Amino acid sequence: MGPLLIIDGHAYAYRAFYAIRELRSPAGRPTNAIFGFIKMLEKLRAVLGPEYVAVIWDGGLSAERMALLPAYKAGRPETPADLQVQFDGMGEYLQAAGVVSVCRDGVEADDYIASLARRAEQAGGRVVIASADKDFMQLVSPGVGLFNPQDQTGAVWTRVQVREKTGVEPEQVVDWLSLMGDAVDNIPGVPGVGSKTAARLLEQFGSMTNLLARLPEVKPERLRRALVGAEELLRRNAQMVRLRDDLPCDFSPADLVVRPPALDKLSDLYRLWGFKGLLAALAPPGTDRQQILI
Repeated sequence: MGPLLIIDGHAYAYRAFYAIRELRSPAGRPTNAIFGFIKMLEKLRAVLGPEYVAVIWDGGLSAERMALLPAYKAGRPETPADLQVQFDGMGEYLQAAGVVSVCRDGVEADDYIASLARRAEQAGGRVVIASADKDFMQLVSPGVGLFNPQDQTGAVWTRVQVREKTGVEPEQVVDWLSLMGDAVDNIPGVPGVGSKTAARLLEQFGSMTNLLARLPEVKPERLRRALVGAEELLRRNAQMVRLRDDLPCDFSPADLVVRPPALDKLSDLYRLWGFKGLLAALAPPGTDRQQILI
């Protein structure tokens, strides 16, 4: 299997929505997220040159995580209405562009991405996950890298960048997140333990299991007191932040190959949205570019 690019759909949709603040179709409907999403996808494909591409969308919160922590991801603001109405358009674009788009009811995108990445890696493929979500650092391996859109270097992250960012190895990321918690997902960590303290503890003890078994060695006393009695919280947090990589994936490698785009459909969509530049770019060499815009 050749290079596979897996894109965190909602993450890129939100990024596109806030990157372009105002853009509307001739009919007055918001199109800023659609336009930004298309341009970002085009750039990803140009930079990374994948043979296979899949865009994965959230299908709802994990029932298992909600059972462990009912407040999981509570407090997140509602999806802006002007973004919500553009998701269908992004789906239409992906279908016309020949790119696989996946959304499974009740399955979080992170878990499906993890499962698809592991399956591709086991098939001998190289995988790049495009997302700024720190949870994906736990998946980094010789066959799986990260493309973080917030990293201006444009590098595909390996364990080197994970270590530079967190102070821990990819295999320790679950324990690192468990110790410090994740405010974005409303997962509380051990009081007083931030990213640097969590990394220092894991450097000293190697793993959360070893840390809990050797609590008397923890210094200073304030930190030791915070960790005493936190075992239940830490075990739960590990279950919350560890991505599931064993979900069934209904695709063979051949299904993920980018298909030739449906140019007529893309033309219709670009006209509907008023994307004149993208429409003109569809014209084959020698075509009257002015005529195609009419």
